Amino acid sequence: MTDDTGDSAGELAVWCAGEEWCPVTTTSSLIGKKWHPVIVHRLLSNGESGFNELKADVDGISSKVLSDSLDDLEEKGLVDREVLSEKPVRVQYSLTEHGQSLEPVITAMRDWGLEHLTEPDPENTDASAI
Repeated sequence: MTDDTGDSAGELAVWCAGEEWCPVTTTSSLIGKKWHPVIVHRLLSNGESGFNELKADVDGISSKVLSDSLDDLEEKGLVDREVLSEKPVRVQYSLTEHGQSLEPVITAMRDWGLEHLTEPDPENTDASAI
């Protein structure tokens, strides 16, 4: 099956082919949304998870945003959705092989963040100062 995310072998259809910056843009198009790398990170760390488990693991995300993000990640071939039971509806999410291949990218993002994050200054609550 082939769609705008590429073919079944993990190839991605791109509009910037041949450009030096194209690989960065292509990767960003997959995980560049706010919650996408967090969801992929949680699935890499914890393995397959149900919706409520993921919601608890991704602190601060609303149910709607999580649902939309999972749909988007599934459409991009990074997340697999398996219905375990119809009544009550129980769904399990896991990373596809394509999604698991993002592990070094997500790890590098985590490591960079650990290196550069600082504790917030309690005297300065202005978020624009970050």
